[in-house]
Amino acid sequence: MTESESTPHAAVRLQGITKRFPGVVANHDIDLTVVSGTVHALCGENGAGKSTLMKILYGMQKPDEGTIEVEGRQVAFHSPSDAIAVGIGMVHQHFKLADNFTVLENVILGSEPGSAFGLDLDAARRRILEISDRYGLDVDPDPVVAELGVGDRQRVEILKALYRGARILILDEPTAVLVPQEVDELFAALNELKAEGLTVVFISHKLDEVRKIADAITVIRRGTTVATVDPREVTTRQLAELMVGSELPSPQTTSSTVTDRPVLTVENLTVTDADGRALIDDVSFTIHAGEVLGIAGVEGNGQAELVDAIMGIRASTGRVLLESDDISNESTRHRREAGVAFIPEDRIRQGLLLEAPLWENRVLGHQTTEPNSKGGLIDRRHARADTQRIVADYDVRTPSIDVTASALSGGNQQKLIVGREMSGQPRLLLAAHPTRGVDVGAQAAIWDHLRHARAQGLAVLLISADLDELIGLSDSLRVILRGRLVAQADPATVTPEDLGSAMTGAGARAEGAA
Repeated sequence: MTESESTPHAAVRLQGITKRFPGVVANHDIDLTVVSGTVHALCGENGAGKSTLMKILYGMQKPDEGTIEVEGRQVAFHSPSDAIAVGIGMVHQHFKLADNFTVLENVILGSEPGSAFGLDLDAARRRILEISDRYGLDVDPDPVVAELGVGDRQRVEILKALYRGARILILDEPTAVLVPQEVDELFAALNELKAEGLTVVFISHKLDEVRKIADAITVIRRGTTVATVDPREVTTRQLAELMVGSELPSPQTTSSTVTDRPVLTVENLTVTDADGRALIDDVSFTIHAGEVLGIAGVEGNGQAELVDAIMGIRASTGRVLLESDDISNESTRHRREAGVAFIPEDRIRQGLLLEAPLWENRVLGHQTTEPNSKGGLIDRRHARADTQRIVADYDVRTPSIDVTASALSGGNQQKLIVGREMSGQPRLLLAAHPTRGVDVGAQAAIWDHLRHARAQGLAVLLISADLDELIGLSDSLRVILRGRLVAQADPATVTPEDLGSAMTGAGARAEGAA
């Protein structure tokens, strides 16, 4: 065997990549080599530069310095179209699918088959089914995307990239919203892709999963590469220390602070769509002061509608009581002023004004309360000072509170929202995926803030796709399926697998059910 035959072939080689933005160096002299036919994981804390690096590889950003090689050939990308043309595809954390289109229509959108005289949909269907069968993706071309669960949508995104000829796939936080069974299905599909010679760059904060699926792991810290390791030769704890210089945190709550004082009482809450179909179906529960009630469910089973209804964003029937006050017919502004805080599921759509500076985003939704308001007007000086406090307390990585929210990484955007909503001593916190997209260090800090506020009497409705987080932080657990609460569980005895079973309808009740 010659030396060239024994040396692994590099699908991607990045050398000396540097990218600067005003006030910050996102990437500094980064080197990354991804071997063809492998799953290569990219780990790092929020603001470490992972997303910027992948945007450079996918043609969304241009590096200030450094070179990119794909399959041994140096390339320069001006747009994602250039990256797609050389076989690179990217599946973003927030899917880029049109809900009102079918799977087939989403897959072919922008690369429609046929001639100038019409689309050859039969050819597209055959190719979709061929790709689905070849890589074990189990994708049906016919359903409307709005009818699909999150795991199915993710497979559609992967198939969409493969349909365009991708041989190198970038997956950004692909397991963030999946239940354990769906993670196993995704990993089986990735192994099939790898067996067929495809290459996967896998970005994730979930270190146990990274060690399970990756052939190699590169850690980025503060914008530069610090190590590339073999997952068989490193522990999760060691990976965490490489990323953030600290031990892997645990969400476990050791003592109960639950009181007998009800803070939120929901009675027979029902939400319907335009066709009269129940999205939330006769839901009732109570959360007491000092209690965290966790809601487990596959995304799309009514969690978003439940939180929106309690927040007053979505019309509903039934009753919502905040302590003894009936707020069922009150506005969202009234509910906020009464002490309801809200960490939304989609920070881009519901939590931020991307082109506004950070201090204005601190005011967002709280413009009538201190320290943001004085005499009915925005108190700019105090709002800016409180933004500085949030940036310091929640470790929001930013050169200034005057930069726009769009300039922050997703994790730093999330920390800003959490800090804003935990301010002002709320009585009730509606927390939908509060640590989604944040690194282990920031995750631990958010958990600590939640535990401290809980000990001070805060009532929390917690929705999370991280089942370890749900089990560790919650005082009580409920499972939602197709808009109904179908099971309850004891966090002290239930396992993620038990919850996952109940969430998918495979088990009538979760293990440890009360």
